[in-house]
Amino acid sequence: MAHTKTKNDTLITRDRAHLIHPLHDDAFHQHGRVWIEGDGALLTDANGRQYIDGLAGLWNVTAGHGRHELAEAMHVQANSLAYCSGYSGSSNVPAITLAERLSEICYPAINHFFFTSGGGEATDSSIKMARSHWKLQGQPTKTTVISRLDGYHGVTFAAMSATGLSQYWPLFEPRMPGFVHIPSPNPYRYHAPDGVSQGIAAANELERVIQREGADTVAMFIAEPVQGAGGVIVPPDDYFPRIREICNQYDVLLVADEVITGFGRTGKLFALNHWNVEPDIVQFAKAITSGYFPFGGIGISDTLAETQRASNQPWMHAYTYSAHPVGCATALRTLQIVKDEDFSTQATSKGKSLLNLLTTALSGHPLVGDIRGKGLMCAVELVENKSTKQSFPARKTVGLQVQQKALERGLVSRVKGDSYLLAPPIVISDEQLEQTVEILSQAIGDVTSTL
Repeated sequence: MAHTKTKNDTLITRDRAHLIHPLHDDAFHQHGRVWIEGDGALLTDANGRQYIDGLAGLWNVTAGHGRHELAEAMHVQANSLAYCSGYSGSSNVPAITLAERLSEICYPAINHFFFTSGGGEATDSSIKMARSHWKLQGQPTKTTVISRLDGYHGVTFAAMSATGLSQYWPLFEPRMPGFVHIPSPNPYRYHAPDGVSQGIAAANELERVIQREGADTVAMFIAEPVQGAGGVIVPPDDYFPRIREICNQYDVLLVADEVITGFGRTGKLFALNHWNVEPDIVQFAKAITSGYFPFGGIGISDTLAETQRASNQPWMHAYTYSAHPVGCATALRTLQIVKDEDFSTQATSKGKSLLNLLTTALSGHPLVGDIRGKGLMCAVELVENKSTKQSFPARKTVGLQVQQKALERGLVSRVKGDSYLLAPPIVISDEQLEQTVEILSQAIGDVTSTL
């Protein structure tokens, strides 16, 4: 029977004629979906079919789709002041109020904030802040950025150079100089020497690189508390305390990339609180506006702020949309939702439920190697050999097949290799969590039965 062209198909044809997408892949996009509506944890495509949003958009729509109070906050602010410059000499009330609010809820030593349009800009801002700090401190050679393999920090040029996912690099090489990567503290994959815990051994990789590069050349170490796009990698509990010790010992700034983990996603308002560690710089985006407005930023420690304030040099870093009044108003309303609906507690309880459901449904599967998570972010990793943890050959595209089968059954998310990632809106219902696990289990069965 001939295929009948649907409304979604027609829109995709129009889309492919003119639109360049993030991570553009024309062949993959042929069978894409055009979304027209969202409600809570659900998305509706142009054909009217509903899907569970298993990744909260791109980890960001924590408050769920269709929150009228966020639309209203944007409407009210745009009607009174849609835009003004955030450059020195110009400010606005929502930006002032948001900086005050973040000072109240962020790490105790972080009380000064710079706003951006998203996470990639936040990474670039962290790098510039770190390098400028050391120059103002009379240490101009401290410029090197250390990050981790499987880390994701955005794809603006400096952020891409820090990102440790190599598929983002080839078309844009050479990367910027001055970026070095160390292994990820992946408990499922990292091999520690005998007698040393995984967390300590993985953290000591940082010390080795600092010693190799020379502490007088290293400006900062940037890390996601839980690596998101790299596969939901949760570090051992002794990892970040040791990282903090190393950074202190060698005068290296610790930058926490909380673009995904910030504002409740892991069960804490900010994720390094799980390990009682404070960073020197924290960067955020995504959930601060629940994806309703492109927004992000960095917060810096009082020590860095005092260095900047004591200098007589302008900090020549600027974005047109920094401290955008509509973005700041949206962020303020989102933070009120985060507080009123206790997102941290919701993420803890729903994350435990999701992990338990996944474990019950899939831990006995012969090709499910690892099920992991922290708060309401989880991953299921498929392997060719469970006893040896041998991965499937990339040519088998097992993860992409599972992603496609889950989509066909009504679940939208992303994969990293053969790991299926889940981080739904924090407002997702218990019934929808059960449906998520049911669909994913069926999709894995669809694919693995043919291997």
